[in-house]
Amino acid sequence: WDGSQQLRQASLEVWQLLEEQAEGDPDTVRGSLNVQDEHRAQERTQLRQKPHCCPDCGKAFSWSSHLIHSTLAKHRRLHTGERPYSCADCGQCFSLGSTLALHRRSLHTGERPYQCTDCGKRFSRSSNLATHRRSLHTNDRPYSCAECGKGFGRSSDLLAHQRSHSEERPHHCAQCGKGFARRSNLLAHQRSHTGERPYPCGECGRCFSRRSDLVSHRRTHTGERPYLCAQCPKSFGQSADLLTHQRTHTGERPYRCHQCGQRFSLSSNLLAHRRVHTGERPYHCAQCGRGFTRSGNLLAHQRRQHAVGETT
Repeated sequence: WDGSQQLRQASLEVWQLLEEQAEGDPDTVRGSLNVQDEHRAQERTQLRQKPHCCPDCGKAFSWSSHLIHSTLAKHRRLHTGERPYSCADCGQCFSLGSTLALHRRSLHTGERPYQCTDCGKRFSRSSNLATHRRSLHTNDRPYSCAECGKGFGRSSDLLAHQRSHSEERPHHCAQCGKGFARRSNLLAHQRSHTGERPYPCGECGRCFSRRSDLVSHRRTHTGERPYLCAQCPKSFGQSADLLTHQRTHTGERPYRCHQCGQRFSLSSNLLAHRRVHTGERPYHCAQCGRGFTRSGNLLAHQRRQHAVGETT
């Protein structure tokens, strides 16, 4: 056995002991563990590992005698699929109580306990507040794209953006093969096959496949436009729309075609432009069969040639 196998076997034995004695006296559990800890102390020093690891995947956890059982139990739900926390409003189940609480705040109660001290906007997640402040108030964008220089507040956003340059789409739909730069976009796309729309609007009842779409939709009821342009009076309901608008001031064109070098301010314009090189025409006219590179060109053709959408 190598060191990692020894550590995994040791943790499995500790886990089994915890399972057997979980309902007993905590002091008894700690006493039993202390005997094993003493025998393995030298081994742990040699391995230079955290004292306990998951017997399923080997992930290591720091030692805390009164917390190790609950910590490992929560982690092992990733392997067992156990979701013991059920939402009383919609029945959706979760592996962690904290995730259930966040779900209820986001979708059912509307509670937003985290408030921005700069503009007063409230959030259901502390991480969303931190991202909001970096994007709009502090302009702290520590993650920069080496290709175009664009900055991001989160490393995950940078990685997703970089795929717009490399055309990498690592997340593929098992049903149609379509690829996506983000796993969240794949999950939302898969709902187009299943028809699932798990996010309902409490105001009008309309349902959405993405939580972010629901959040944006709610602003049509409230009229909220929290994203303000610092260079002109315009405001926007979505941060992405603000970023796109700001390029009209800066002239930034971060999306470059690798075949001819032409640059674009919108990724959608780059995707449409690439079809000039590939010859792809995915939008076809139902009346005459003619193909187009853009959906807007198809609609214009149908109005002009076939009078589609015109009223008499």
